[in-house]
Amino acid sequence: MNCEVIAVGTELLLGQIVDTNSSWIGEQLALAGIDSHYQTKVGDNWGRIEDAVRLGVERSDAVIMCGGLGPTQDDITRDVIAAVAGSELVLDDTIAERIRAMFKSRGRDMPENNLRQAMVPEGARPIPEQPGTAPGLVVPISTANGEQKVIYAVPGVPYEMKEMMLGTVISDLQQRAGLTSVIESRVLRTWGQSESGLAELLGDRINELEASGNPTLAFLASGVEGIKVRITAKASTSSDATAMLDSEETYLRELLGDLVFAVDAENMESTVLGLLAARGLHLGVIETATAGFMTHRLATAPSGTQAFSGGVIARGAGILSYLLRGDPAAVQPEEAALQLARVARGILVSDVGVATTAIEDPSKSTETHPFGTAWLAISMAEFETVEQVKLPGDLERIRQFSVISLLNLLRLHLEGRR
Repeated sequence: MNCEVIAVGTELLLGQIVDTNSSWIGEQLALAGIDSHYQTKVGDNWGRIEDAVRLGVERSDAVIMCGGLGPTQDDITRDVIAAVAGSELVLDDTIAERIRAMFKSRGRDMPENNLRQAMVPEGARPIPEQPGTAPGLVVPISTANGEQKVIYAVPGVPYEMKEMMLGTVISDLQQRAGLTSVIESRVLRTWGQSESGLAELLGDRINELEASGNPTLAFLASGVEGIKVRITAKASTSSDATAMLDSEETYLRELLGDLVFAVDAENMESTVLGLLAARGLHLGVIETATAGFMTHRLATAPSGTQAFSGGVIARGAGILSYLLRGDPAAVQPEEAALQLARVARGILVSDVGVATTAIEDPSKSTETHPFGTAWLAISMAEFETVEQVKLPGDLERIRQFSVISLLNLLRLHLEGRR
């Protein structure tokens, strides 16, 4: 089974919206064991959309179209699909009533143009999942030489698209492909080593798995989320796949040691907050160089937020002048970071205080302290520490990497690895 993806929308071509949908769909197809050789972006133009769809149907067994299912005149995906399928659009009363009910639940009358969204090519099957007003479609296609193919239409709104993909499209594709095996994955999140460094650490294991073919490993550098190591296993049952993932995770953790900080949806913030919560500790933050980025991530972590007391965001020189009652220029950056971490403990009534200072202005960099040099400070009753790091990239990346580097330093101390 070979499935390609067509993303519809002129805004994608103009760069006004980044096409994350296609990459996500591609990942889900790979995990489901469905080959995908082509991804296309096309603007809101009938002729070009039709050309893309006809080419997709010609060279692939299935096509997933994403976007163009709205109620306005430029939403023509369903119209083009009907033309390719050689069928007429007909009103689906069930969908129409569902859309009316959505508007009524919000205390609004449905504009008549929303009935466009209830038009379905004859012979098509609406996708049961419909979190928004745009219904998805499963449209069978018979080619001139008698081949049976299929077009799926899903909305461009990511959460609506994902619900339809996971609820109907992936399982329907697997059934058409005759796939009975289960493919599952697990992501180990790492920090403290480059992608090439990880590949070197795991080189022998990668060669062994390439020879066996199952499970497999893949790397994905994800900025402030760390470098991800994805394990993918294929088995006859979900329990067998889980057992393979468990075994491989154990093996990789032995090789990677304290580089691994989280698994799957968990991130550095939830890991650190979980460690603090388990000890009955609370964390306070003063942010200067990181401009609120750390506070936001801690406050919105997937779990453990009860261990976060809060954050204070201020410009470095101003808060140092106020807190230290002196000239901040006379204070060494290591001492400044540590003073801020101590203050975070006090003013936020926390057991742990953290803070950073950094060379944020290239004009203030020196040979020994270039742009991107940062100082990471932790203050607790039983110990205090400051670590200097040199971070790459522009100011935004320096802020992000300061956050994950500081939280990772705290994690290592809490786990007794430092």
